[in-house]
Amino acid sequence: METDEELAFRDFNSLKRYKFNDERTSTTTSREQQKTENSIEKCYNRFQQMQYLDAKVKKIHREEHQRYLETMLRRLPSHYECLDSSRPWNVYWILQAAHLLNFTFDEETLEDVVQFLIKCRHPNGGFAGGPGQYPHLAPTYAAVNCLCIIGTPSAYRAIDRESLIKFLFSVRETDGSFRLHVDGETDVRGAYCAISCAKLTNMPDEVLKKLFDKTGDWISSCQTYEGGFGGAPDLEAHGGYTFCGIAALALLDEGYKCDTQQLLKWNLQRQMPFEGGFQGRTNKLVDGCYSFWVGATIPITQAIIQEGESLKESLFDTGALQEYILLCCQKANGGLIDKPGKPQDLYHTCYTLSGVSIAQHSSFSFNPQVLGDPVNELLPTHPLFNVPPRAVALSLGHFEQLNQNYKDSKIPLNTQQNSAPNCGKNSNDCEKSSTECCMETDNGINNAEDDEEARVSSVSSSISN
Repeated sequence: METDEELAFRDFNSLKRYKFNDERTSTTTSREQQKTENSIEKCYNRFQQMQYLDAKVKKIHREEHQRYLETMLRRLPSHYECLDSSRPWNVYWILQAAHLLNFTFDEETLEDVVQFLIKCRHPNGGFAGGPGQYPHLAPTYAAVNCLCIIGTPSAYRAIDRESLIKFLFSVRETDGSFRLHVDGETDVRGAYCAISCAKLTNMPDEVLKKLFDKTGDWISSCQTYEGGFGGAPDLEAHGGYTFCGIAALALLDEGYKCDTQQLLKWNLQRQMPFEGGFQGRTNKLVDGCYSFWVGATIPITQAIIQEGESLKESLFDTGALQEYILLCCQKANGGLIDKPGKPQDLYHTCYTLSGVSIAQHSSFSFNPQVLGDPVNELLPTHPLFNVPPRAVALSLGHFEQLNQNYKDSKIPLNTQQNSAPNCGKNSNDCEKSSTECCMETDNGINNAEDDEEARVSSVSSSISN
């Protein structure tokens, strides 16, 4: 039910009873937990005193985070060399965090980003982690998200949906799972990245039906006895894989294929009673990134259980989560972190802010639940894609027009291409688009059904603003 009550900081003295009790049996795990709790307690103790001296301690350091993101987009420090094969990810983390903070880059800079991502696009479809590298589903997901966030005509053209479809079919397995790259590993991340890219670019129904045949069944087989999802069948439940699993099922409208009640229970148990943030696995430490991975999974699961009805209330403590990010995960010079004592990085900056946005907007659409100063309110994010909701709507609309052009004139789906890839056939013999080549069956080409509405699951509308 809706309420106008403001969120308040918890009574930190009373929280001490929730600190970990090792029952006089000290282990490496218990000592790490106690060390983490002590570092967080120092943050809370400091806040109790400083709130009367400095109003800034109740605020998100918006300007500092903005400067951090601007600096990182233009020049990464040398220690980011280890992410040379994840360069589209760095761009995505920056653009998404910037959106949440309600600022954007100038048009020239964004066009430079588009041109860089074009260099990462592989001739055979999909995007690589950097120019000249092999295509991979993870940077493909990041690049498609970036280009949809930018949302200019050149950005949409850069996606090259025709070759993207070809790439997705090239990494699909017969059981419905997806390899992250050709001859690479198979896990639930690949399935989610493929589904997200396909849905966000509004691929036609006949493509989706063929591309994701059996995928929902394979994803559901990754759910463990605990309730969360592992990376593959029979692996340990993990917060990141769990988001990928349930978000993918929701996008396919197949959430009913998993045990949603047990899933919801497992996710709610990941919120740490003292720290306020989420852990990613049973018996692990709190980590700021799970503010999104677990935080978004909860309203997605709620929406599936409630069969698309609007969410009335959050089932996790949204104030405690914001409290942890606000008081324990901000760096004074900009950027956000995993936990106290860690350095800031783009990954945690993006997903901690995304988690705060989810906490603020996952219920009470017109009454966001904001802890601390009202200026702490962030812009909403789409819980299934983690991009701006408006970017989702505009992308669906753009690619729906391509779908209509295809239906009306039977021209290749990617109208920007001068000629369709030949899908391994002689170019003189192949007059079909690459989509038709990849989808050809013994019974011929599947016929598309008329559907002018955006192809995104009913779950989306119930959990996004």
